[in-house]
Amino acid sequence: MIPLRDRNPTRRTPVITLALIALNVAVYLFLQPQGLQLFNRDSGGDINSSVARFNFEHAAIPCEITTGRPLSPEQLALTINPDPLDVSACKPSAQGAPIFPDKPVLLAIVFSMFFHGNLLHLGGNMLFLWIFGNNIEDRLGTVRYLGFYLLAGLVATLAHIAVQPDSTMPIIGASGAVAGVMGAYLVWFPNAPVLTAFVFLFIFVREIAAKWLLAFWFVSQFFLNPNEGVAWAAHVGGFVFGMAIGLVTRTTTIARNSTRGASSP
Repeated sequence: MIPLRDRNPTRRTPVITLALIALNVAVYLFLQPQGLQLFNRDSGGDINSSVARFNFEHAAIPCEITTGRPLSPEQLALTINPDPLDVSACKPSAQGAPIFPDKPVLLAIVFSMFFHGNLLHLGGNMLFLWIFGNNIEDRLGTVRYLGFYLLAGLVATLAHIAVQPDSTMPIIGASGAVAGVMGAYLVWFPNAPVLTAFVFLFIFVREIAAKWLLAFWFVSQFFLNPNEGVAWAAHVGGFVFGMAIGLVTRTTTIARNSTRGASSP
């Protein structure tokens, strides 16, 4: 199921959502080797090696975060050309002088939220962010929404690291942060109509309540294969975080309104 648009008007222009979309697109087109290649700009030679180097140099890597240091050349070699008899490239015995010694391994968590693997990855994330993000921004306000988005991305990354703490593969994509937005949307706007494309043997389009689309998306994450490069735990972690914030905020609002009503003459 692919959402196309929702029928859930906002009261203000979603400036942060638009800015996040613009920033993600700009990073892909003007910083990442994949985007540089689209316009035949220099991407540093072989595109596959350029992409790998960029991701290992700038993106978050669980092993680096758990050990507090960038990967060594041996760890990188074991990641790219794994030894079938040695499954852990993160092993202490492979630690040596870092290949990228100036890499800020913790700040890379934030950088990773703006990197994408290809145009389909970028387009899918930005579509979901636009459809669901504008209403969350409208509800939270610009400053709180930006903080919520970044924190959702952080929680999503930590969820992935909790499941794969020794992984030496880079984590890229806004999916975790966007999943947080979707989780909050499920709590606050469960019955909002969403025009959705159903893709099976053929394609048909109809409106369904947001809760059915988002519930289907959430459940489907548990059937994704991490060996195919899908960080399903990050998606689940971000989504649950968004739901938790939505529930806490809704409960607080209801309690506040009840208190005001009880004190009214």
